[in-house]
Amino acid sequence: MDEKLISALVDQVLDRIRSTNLQPAAAPVPSGSNDTGVFENMHDAIDATIIAQKKWTEMKKRDREKVIAALRQAMHDNAETFARMAQKETGMGRVEDKIVKHHNAADATPGTEDLEGKSWTGDYGLVYEDWAPYGVIGAVTPSTHPIPVMLNSTIMMIAGGNGVVFNVHPAAKNVSVYAMEIFTKAIFNSGGPLNLISMVREPTMATLEILFKHPSIPMIAATGGPLVVQAAFKAGKKVVAAGPGNPPVLVDETACLERAAKRIIDGATFDNNILCIAEKEVFVVEKVFDEFMKTMEKFGAFRLNAQQIDALVKQVFSEKNGHIVTSRDFIGKNANVLGRAVGLNLSDDIRLLFGETDSANLFVQEEQMMPFLPIVKIKDAQEGIELAVKAEHGFKHTAMIYSNNLDVITKFNKAIDTDIVVVNGASYAGNGGYEGEAYFSHTIASPTGEGICTPRNFARIRRLAMYKSLQMY
Repeated sequence: MDEKLISALVDQVLDRIRSTNLQPAAAPVPSGSNDTGVFENMHDAIDATIIAQKKWTEMKKRDREKVIAALRQAMHDNAETFARMAQKETGMGRVEDKIVKHHNAADATPGTEDLEGKSWTGDYGLVYEDWAPYGVIGAVTPSTHPIPVMLNSTIMMIAGGNGVVFNVHPAAKNVSVYAMEIFTKAIFNSGGPLNLISMVREPTMATLEILFKHPSIPMIAATGGPLVVQAAFKAGKKVVAAGPGNPPVLVDETACLERAAKRIIDGATFDNNILCIAEKEVFVVEKVFDEFMKTMEKFGAFRLNAQQIDALVKQVFSEKNGHIVTSRDFIGKNANVLGRAVGLNLSDDIRLLFGETDSANLFVQEEQMMPFLPIVKIKDAQEGIELAVKAEHGFKHTAMIYSNNLDVITKFNKAIDTDIVVVNGASYAGNGGYEGEAYFSHTIASPTGEGICTPRNFARIRRLAMYKSLQMY
């Protein structure tokens, strides 16, 4: 389809959302609900999802699987539209990468298969354990990946029998409304209850507080900024929280420099570096430093000099109330936007800027979600490990290493102590799905210890003990 035509269609959809509801399901609407999943009042959204969740628990596992399959297909069918709408509304990232993210969320999110029961038999009878829902979960989505997180959370949470009420990021509310209506239709048309998932049309901190403090919300899933995570912890509920990350990369003298440069560029430029797992700073052993920098240029990254880096620091970072603040004018923007800020006229084909800094540079120490990589020269791998640990700040999120020395890899892995460590590969290889193995999640819950989340992180274990009963012998 023609690019201009697609852009025009996206504009039409956004205009319709701003003016009225799209109606995804033409069917009788149960009392106390609506057929879009989008509510004007947070209390109404919660009440409707409470009713739907009770109906959901009465349905069979195969019914859940049918609904989840329909949600996956709805995501595939609308991936490009969602991607274009999200990029246009938030101003962050690259459409082609967002399309990949949407398909990946549909394909790689684990469902009911993650929730296996267990049983034990012996002299004293039979014990059976299985997974049960919490009820209705309050969930927060970020502006960086609004619809992939919405679908990823929905599948993982409803797989265990829960309902979900979302307080989406205000900067992505329009695309979220559109997606909610499509997902609501997919659930209903595949046999699920209306309002199993829901949201409020105008999300604010006030609606967030209502959601977090509501007595019928026993659990909170917070995938957002530090203020949202802090508010979640204050609610006194069970919390699964995705925290900040500042993933370091270590390159030692045994690394394949071509692989390292290419994969670092791939990871750091994907969707303009707005993924929390993406490469944020690189430490390179001095013995191979010059060759590594040349190899980065060989694979298309544009090198800034010291003066240009200093100018970019002044444009990107500022101090407010004693804290370093990152300018939203640069978060998730293309590399040529950063280039213009320091007087460069670069092609949009250039996806990454990079340059040498010291380890104290703000680009090293702050989680900056944009396509600039600071490269720090280090004496040896041991110094690199120590500096990487400092730059990671104990977030325990993600780290990468390029090395063929097993001792160095082992030392790095033990010292960095992150939920994800990737060896000789791009950051996204550590989270399953796209160019990775195992399961995938957009919620990497480092602060609360779950790591890469699966449906079992949103379900309770229940045990049934049959004393001296149901024995075979």
